[in-house]
Amino acid sequence: MHSELLEVGFFAGFIILIVGLLVLDLGVFEKENKVVTMKRALINTSIWVFFAIAFGFFIRYFGYLMHGIGDMDSLKEIVLKYHGQSMWKDIAALPYNEALAAFHSKMSLEYFTGYIIEYSLSVDNIFVILLIFASFAVQKEFYKRVLMWGVLGAVVMRFIFIFVASMLVQKFEFILYIFGAFLIYTAIKMFLERNKHAEVHPEKNKLVRLASRLFPVTKTIEDQRFIKRIDGKLHLTPLLLCLIVIEFSDLLFAFDSIPAIFSVTKDPFIVFFSNIFAVLGLRSLFFLVSGVMDKFRYLKIGLSALLCFIGVKMLAEHWLHQIGFEVIHSLIIIVAILTISIVASVLIPQRKEKL
Repeated sequence: MHSELLEVGFFAGFIILIVGLLVLDLGVFEKENKVVTMKRALINTSIWVFFAIAFGFFIRYFGYLMHGIGDMDSLKEIVLKYHGQSMWKDIAALPYNEALAAFHSKMSLEYFTGYIIEYSLSVDNIFVILLIFASFAVQKEFYKRVLMWGVLGAVVMRFIFIFVASMLVQKFEFILYIFGAFLIYTAIKMFLERNKHAEVHPEKNKLVRLASRLFPVTKTIEDQRFIKRIDGKLHLTPLLLCLIVIEFSDLLFAFDSIPAIFSVTKDPFIVFFSNIFAVLGLRSLFFLVSGVMDKFRYLKIGLSALLCFIGVKMLAEHWLHQIGFEVIHSLIIIVAILTISIVASVLIPQRKEKL
């Protein structure tokens, strides 16, 4: 009971920290509706990556605070709950301080691996967001406002998704095999459709159609407001409908990214923290890479290979563990896949189409 209260306290402190950072980022530094420059996007992205890395090092040295671990018994409880009997066997004979250090090392490695997975997959989501903005004819100066609320909505949805999924995984472990099969299917689909011209049809979105039935919608985007009162009657603006579609697309995106992180760890706190830091950095990453998306033409292949590897890993977890396959090996393979796809995009010239 004591450890559970400490977990709640730690989580509450984390939420307060995130809210504070968001207030600074969204409410103080980015008040005006201006087109975000590449320089500003680079600075903001660097800041969010810095916070994500700093939190990883915090876990490396103070991870026991996350689960309220204070002695060998509480350490054993958490290890068995989220990491299984095999890890406990590896550290059970060690003195408490050494066992705790080994646990911290494992946690931080899982966090960084999960963060890299989520941040990498976010690039594919950025392409979809660009299409959504184009389909609603949103002016660039309003991108920030829509993405701001999109990030806040994504944080809430990820919280619900992750902790519900964690409860299901702990109760029905076979769900991990379903996740694995689904990721392999997604990887194959992404690879086969990598050269297709993606399209977004907001008028076919059920949520947009429902909102349009319930409220009148203005025809154009004239300012940053989501709702307008015209002749005493509330009207929705296309900007709000755009936000609804972005939130819906993020929900679909979460069905790929969150199961992918569960391949690394079953600890819902690690899944949530790595996921949220990646989501918080999505807005600045959008402005940084949206203008050069076409330069990384092999990235889709890299992301499909990444998802396929993660799916296979989830299906073969038992056998991989028997041969000594650890989180560090997953991290090396993931970084290698992403590096190869990016380097290949830069070094291999694009073939010119014959006239």
